[in-house]
Amino acid sequence: MTTSTSEPSVLTPHSEGCEPATRAGAARPSLAKRGAEARIRERALELGFDLCRFADLTAPWPASARLAEFIAAERHGSMGWMAETAERRVHPKAMWGEARSAVVLGMNYGPDHDPREAQTDLGRGAVSVYAQGDDYHELIKGRLKQLAGWLVARFPSEVKVFVDTAPLMEKPLAQRAGLGWQGKHTNLLSRTHGNWLFLGSILTTLELQPDPPETDHCGSCRACLDACPTAAFPAPYQLDARRCLSYLTIEHAGPWPEEFRAAVGNRIYGCDDCLAACPWNKFAQAGRELRLQAREALKRPRLAELARLDDAAFRALFTKSPVKRIGRDRFVRNVLYAVGNSGDPALAAVAAERLEDASEVVRDAAGWALARLELTREAGEGATPPAERFPAGARPAAPS
Repeated sequence: MTTSTSEPSVLTPHSEGCEPATRAGAARPSLAKRGAEARIRERALELGFDLCRFADLTAPWPASARLAEFIAAERHGSMGWMAETAERRVHPKAMWGEARSAVVLGMNYGPDHDPREAQTDLGRGAVSVYAQGDDYHELIKGRLKQLAGWLVARFPSEVKVFVDTAPLMEKPLAQRAGLGWQGKHTNLLSRTHGNWLFLGSILTTLELQPDPPETDHCGSCRACLDACPTAAFPAPYQLDARRCLSYLTIEHAGPWPEEFRAAVGNRIYGCDDCLAACPWNKFAQAGRELRLQAREALKRPRLAELARLDDAAFRALFTKSPVKRIGRDRFVRNVLYAVGNSGDPALAAVAAERLEDASEVVRDAAGWALARLELTREAGEGATPPAERFPAGARPAAPS
């Protein structure tokens, strides 16, 4: 699909999360476009991005080998789409053979506090920082489309925009562009923004001057590895998603193995422990994008209220939120695991209400919560059964 320079493409992305190419004129792009990088970067910052760097897409792509090892070891769990789209992830140009360069952008969503503080109030849920505001996919997609339209209107080219949902390996691409590096927890971290960057990319037929790639600055530190409550890192720079609480709370659809249910504590959507433990966060600043700011209702929501959500109430509470995509049943399952870990016998009535729920996964979680709260009662009023925590290097069983 093509459009004129005055009307950049605003079509809805297809199921792979990729915007159709946008064309402006018939001229071929060239390195002779002096100053293009500075002008693009300036416009990106005006649109609210915090970082803008450029990467060459013609070089080899070693990240594909690591992905193949990850999938071969079945560490992707139930995320079958990773294996299904593996061939399209082998190189950014596999997504679009005509692309020559990538404009890689970062938007800061840093919290103004240590998110692990939310884990101290067990009667309330802890929601991952990134999910406490509006859905970043929609926000960043809109800004990328604005930047892409501006770009093709000034530099004859074709572009496609990507934000997280397409089979494009954005973290290795961001490292190649110099935004940061993939740490031992496999997430991207930055010397200027710590661990708190949302990523978006524009692939283009323009030949842009690439920025130097970022190098690894983790050194001997293993704070992120030791912070993981479920030992989800078999080794530095390796993740077994099947043991990761973010995967379990968000991607895994069924009941969890019981050893992970206690380890989750009061985390009801995602987990920030490995991110928050990183010493590079001392250079981070709180995010400035208003739409990414935490909603009051999601800062420390009461478990009792969340456990009683029906589908309509769930959808209303999480309108424009990334939490909405996992659905009511999976979310209430998470909440009930947290109820069981609360150590508060008063929440037993809330769990009991869900024993007759229409969802099997919710009923299972309710039964587990009641049994765990009974252990609390037997141990004595106010006592909390110890949470499972696996030391680094431990190998708890993982769900398939």
